[in-house]
Amino acid sequence: MSKLNLNPYKGARDFYPDDKRILKFLFSKLRLVVESYGYEEYDAPMLEEFELYAAKSGTEIVNQQTYNFTDRGGRKLAIRPEMTPSVSRMVAKKRQELSYPLRLYSIPNLWRYERQQKGRFREHWQLNVDLFGLNGLQADNEIISIADDIFQSFGASRKMYKVKINSRKFMEYFFGQYLGLSEAKTRPIMKLIDSFHKMSMTEFIRQIDEIIDDVDREKMVVEKIISLIKTEKIKELPEELKNHSSLDVIKKLFDLNKEKTNWVFDSTIMRGFDYYTDIVFEIFDENPENNRSMMGGGRYDGLVGLFGVEPISTVGFGLGDATLFNFVSAHGLLNEISPETDAYAILIETDLSRTIPIIQSLRTRGVNIAVGEIGKKIGDQIAIAVKKKIPYVIIIGGEELKTGKLTLKELSSKKEYQFNNLELIDFFKTKNR
Repeated sequence: MSKLNLNPYKGARDFYPDDKRILKFLFSKLRLVVESYGYEEYDAPMLEEFELYAAKSGTEIVNQQTYNFTDRGGRKLAIRPEMTPSVSRMVAKKRQELSYPLRLYSIPNLWRYERQQKGRFREHWQLNVDLFGLNGLQADNEIISIADDIFQSFGASRKMYKVKINSRKFMEYFFGQYLGLSEAKTRPIMKLIDSFHKMSMTEFIRQIDEIIDDVDREKMVVEKIISLIKTEKIKELPEELKNHSSLDVIKKLFDLNKEKTNWVFDSTIMRGFDYYTDIVFEIFDENPENNRSMMGGGRYDGLVGLFGVEPISTVGFGLGDATLFNFVSAHGLLNEISPETDAYAILIETDLSRTIPIIQSLRTRGVNIAVGEIGKKIGDQIAIAVKKKIPYVIIIGGEELKTGKLTLKELSSKKEYQFNNLELIDFFKTKNR
């Protein structure tokens, strides 16, 4: 019989306690930020009907990245590759019962069949934040501000990342009215622009040239597209473009956030999903070792309406765990995280009827204690505590039981204290604040 494979499925990860501790820490920070804005947590099934994504996600997600199968009842299902269709379905189901503005968030694990690379796994966790029923500038500003505040909460400076903002309405005007291109030409060019930073300029121009015709070439369509892509500020756009109403929200966003010097206009931000309708944004890591998009989102007002109910304005974003971890690690923002266990109990006294009640009384008052193996040498047990990064050991022997004073040893400094139960509880309350 051949040996079983020790490795997880390709593109998935094992999380040992140290790894899981980091994930919990990241998630706790995310929850603090989004809940400070009044968002409530929800969840949805891991499996959805395949049609949900076929109708509402981009073709790349559906055709190339979705794990799907037919169940025993003949139903075609998919493991969720994203959360937006699920939350839209949930809102549509209770459209009349919910209170608006509706602020929702979740941190589900998602699956996409894609090539594994830095910051991308087939299984990943993603913070999803969505705001339903609030129109215009207020909603767009709130969502982008939450995303920005997340990076600020980890202690990031504004030089470490960039918030790049664009408008799908503006891009549709640019291609349709300004360049005079049909939708059949516009869609593939928009997809190309979404991948602009992943290819050379030569390849980008070559692929556009395959889409357009001679009339377009005479109108210098390629040159105008490249000129737009290279323009870094709205005021530098041609007169007909910079004064178009589709850019008004972006201008107001910049006016409202003047102190946020890393918020910029970028016409290459398209977002790959078909459901985006207006403002779109992405946040980029400025570290040369990880100079890539970390997250993105935008407005998708029409998605809830596709379920046969009255449409509702919606704006939201997603942030993956791997890209966030890479960012905080690369910029030195991830400090060592202490284990959840406060102390390791070493029982010299072998009568459990005398020692366990003491430990249990400490646990019920908030002290997390792991108990070592009775009879094992004290030095060996201290070595175990050190390896597990547990900061303290509590020694309970005959003398401690006689005096009512437990011996507490701080492993980093080698200091020893003598505390009764109440003093020990107070000590850890102070440490855990």
